Amino acid sequence: MGRGSYDLFSSYSHFLPGMRGMIMLFIMFLLGALLGNLAVLGLQAGFGESFTSDYGTLISYPIMFIPPMLYASVKSRLNEHITPAVPLDKGGFGKKGWTLLAATGIFSTIALAYIVEPAAALLPEMPSWLKDTFKQMLENMPVWATLLSVSVFAPLFEEWLCRGVVLRGLLTTMRPASAIAVSAAFFAVLHMNPWQALPAFLLGVVFGYVYYKTGSLKLTMLMHFVN
Repeated sequence: MGRGSYDLFSSYSHFLPGMRGMIMLFIMFLLGALLGNLAVLGLQAGFGESFTSDYGTLISYPIMFIPPMLYASVKSRLNEHITPAVPLDKGGFGKKGWTLLAATGIFSTIALAYIVEPAAALLPEMPSWLKDTFKQMLENMPVWATLLSVSVFAPLFEEWLCRGVVLRGLLTTMRPASAIAVSAAFFAVLHMNPWQALPAFLLGVVFGYVYYKTGSLKLTMLMHFVN
């Protein structure tokens, strides 16, 4: 395992998915989304609607990633003797060092937000029911739960899946530009609606390029956190 790799993610290092593996991970993600919704319904029956309104997203969100994590772990273990280990986080910062790269990543992410916003504005207006869903989620959840879900869980799990597993695997079978584009499209599709998908694709291209050049999952997680 390379310098700076996460021990938490080392069990996935022998799984290098191609297109078929990526599709299976998406199916596992959909299964996780179903399980998350079932968990929320169960909690609602046991603790009431107020509890799930406050904490449903916080609970269901990480559940979505349990099936793809289990699938990736099993595939990695099965491949241990036939596929060389490729760490999810290589920490390849080069001569620039972590501090400068982190500062550059933060600045680039903030600048990118000003580019993404006009692109998203080209889409038709978001349906009122979807607006209300996001508004209720943000207004009903306690601030700490919103921050944990959006600023910690999202960078951790989405970067693990989209860059650490999917892009890392695609880079072994595709040209870098194609692998980055496909992994960004995968990242966009995970958001399940075009109003989030378009910004996610643009961000995914940038995050993918950063991951390709540095091999650092920590850096893309930081950029995702800033966004």
